[in-house]
Amino acid sequence: MKRPASHSHEFREVMDIRQASDYLGISPDTLYKYASEAFIPAFKLGNRWRFKKSRLDEWMDRQSGIEVAPDPVPVKARQKKPVRSAGRTETKARRAKS
Repeated sequence: MKRPASHSHEFREVMDIRQASDYLGISPDTLYKYASEAFIPAFKLGNRWRFKKSRLDEWMDRQSGIEVAPDPVPVKARQKKPVRSAGRTETKARRAKS
């Protein structure tokens, strides 16, 4: 049973060579060559090439010069008031004695 035309542009996260070539707009032969030369991100499942849509999107961004934003790094909150070091307290105590 063939899918309706309205679903023809929906792409799965993991695609075979035909689906990925449709997604990228290149021929399956060209995509096979790119995958076998490790030019494009792909992996083999058994003896067949598979392509993750998210990895292809990242690859296309890099190829087009778009900077891919890394995952945000968690930052610890700063203290609201600085903590006095022990050395400063001793210096004030010496000044008070003088």
